[in-house]
Amino acid sequence: MILWIAILIAIIIAEVVTAVVSPIWGMGLHAALFVLLIALASFNHRSADRKLCLAISLAPLIRVLSLSMPLVGFAQINWYLIISVPLLAATFVVVRMVRYSRCDIGLKVSHLPLQLLVACTGLVFGLVEYYILSPEPLVETMTLQSLLLPAFILLVATGFTEEVIFRGVMQRSALDVMGGRYALVYVAAVFAALHIGYLSILDVVFVFVVALFFALIVKRTGSLLGVTLSHALTNITLYLVIPLLF
Repeated sequence: MILWIAILIAIIIAEVVTAVVSPIWGMGLHAALFVLLIALASFNHRSADRKLCLAISLAPLIRVLSLSMPLVGFAQINWYLIISVPLLAATFVVVRMVRYSRCDIGLKVSHLPLQLLVACTGLVFGLVEYYILSPEPLVETMTLQSLLLPAFILLVATGFTEEVIFRGVMQRSALDVMGGRYALVYVAAVFAALHIGYLSILDVVFVFVVALFFALIVKRTGSLLGVTLSHALTNITLYLVIPLLF
């Protein structure tokens, strides 16, 4: 357990350096952590620990891709889509390496009424997070034509991609190593740590609580459907709808 706590602390330090000191130094720390996790996976003889190392390596990879890809010249909404393509590819490489099935990572439909209810929570989460962060809108006008494509991008690039990584691959592997309670808290903490860049302690705490809620839903239902839709609706509300209304 000491190893996993050290890795979490390293992620937090790298995020703080990225946000406060220098994005270049932060990217360097994340890249070093990514390489270290791959090396630990290569030399670890315990299957469960190896799988978790590979799963956690996706966390620093998110930041490396977001900081290193040539995004200048693209609209900000397209940044999410551009980053999600190599990230999804890396995620499914990890899934293949650890030999998880589609059902192992929650890519199935179950408890449909509950999933739809969970999806609706995204509207509330988005509103709450807007009052915490008050971001600028990612689109200029509120019309169906201007909202449809950005909403789809947020669904795929944030809702689906991040839920497959954190509540799918990472949570599944953490459960095998840490057991139920600690695994859910640990993955939620990693997810919250990647929001340090917003420079809001309140937002990090809020994201941690939401991540725990998502983790419990996925553990109970075995499906990512509800949390994926909730995550997407959170970001659609946060970045597209509420900023234009207010």
